[in-house]
Amino acid sequence: MALTYQACLQATQVILASGSVPTIVGEAGIGKSALVADLAAQRQAKLFTTVVSLVEKGDLVIPVPPLTADSFVQTAQYGSLADVQFGYSHTLVAMIRYAEAHPQQEIIWFLDEFNRGSQAVQSELMNLVLQRQINTLKLPDQVHLLLAENPDATMAGFAQSHYGVTPGDAAIADRTTRLVLQADTASWLQWATTEVAGQPRVTPLVTQYLTENPADLHVVGVDNATDDDLQPTPRAWERVSRAVQELDAQHLFNQSAVVAAIMQGNLGMTVGTAFAGFLTQHRPGLTVEQAMTLPDAVATMKTLSAAQQQQILQNCLQSSERPLTRNENGQRFADLLAVCPADGQFAIAQTMADQADLLENLAAAQTAHPGVAQLYGLLTQIGLRGSQIEV
Repeated sequence: MALTYQACLQATQVILASGSVPTIVGEAGIGKSALVADLAAQRQAKLFTTVVSLVEKGDLVIPVPPLTADSFVQTAQYGSLADVQFGYSHTLVAMIRYAEAHPQQEIIWFLDEFNRGSQAVQSELMNLVLQRQINTLKLPDQVHLLLAENPDATMAGFAQSHYGVTPGDAAIADRTTRLVLQADTASWLQWATTEVAGQPRVTPLVTQYLTENPADLHVVGVDNATDDDLQPTPRAWERVSRAVQELDAQHLFNQSAVVAAIMQGNLGMTVGTAFAGFLTQHRPGLTVEQAMTLPDAVATMKTLSAAQQQQILQNCLQSSERPLTRNENGQRFADLLAVCPADGQFAIAQTMADQADLLENLAAAQTAHPGVAQLYGLLTQIGLRGSQIEV
């Protein structure tokens, strides 16, 4: 039975408390590592991670030469002899040292991508997992082990999986508790909107899109209709979130080709194109502050689509921080409005007419502010053109 993120988190807590070893199985990018990080945070445990796919046979027990001159034995007649020790991975050494320094703190050792290691590597590690000992070194009681795997075709419910994994034998499978993690948009959105250091984990543009399109969080398999070779995953959406923030920082939302390429490169053609269109609508090329202050804002405005131009001007009208009755704001808004097509200008003018007292306030301010007078004059011209069209 597949579990949602929160349910899998609860089940993992129970398994650890019972003294067993959980194995979390899920598609790539579904959130296994994030779940383990949340688990460690909830238990206030120190987290150590070993990526098993990077481990080679013998890494835990292969004999290595000593690292200091004192470890070499010099004989009178037979030359020198090294006092060979068995080498341990850096993670294991760091874990033991941490346990000695913090004997009361729980430690979680996360063996990620366990079934991407070879059969020999899995066997070596499972011996350590089960016996909690390698040679003379014993794992402290405060250390809890947790495994993560990608699904393979031998697992129930994953007959169509095509991951490059090495299925564990029955003895390994019998010694851990398997939990299958599935993508759950509601749980993921709860995680994504949780604030860390005063900011949500994922930008609101991503969470808003996935709230409206929950099926796009994780698409399994290839869509034959579009022949996408990339599909969205929760991990891909995290990358997209960081990319969106960087596009904003570099003022590149007006570069539609760049935006589309980045989204398609993370999410595939179908969902990537849809999300790029969503960004165009909800995060046009300029923020209110950029539109009203950047020297090249008017030039940028000319490069945008009519829909983007409309959205920017609507955002400016809704902002209370840049009132149009101020000279510089009125002039900049007039310059931005002037580059729009005639129907777009008329739509904005109608919106302004519907706002209580806005036109009256502009009329009153124009005598003292040339920029406001420029805006009021443009609105008058737009109104006259509209009247002629209606007649």
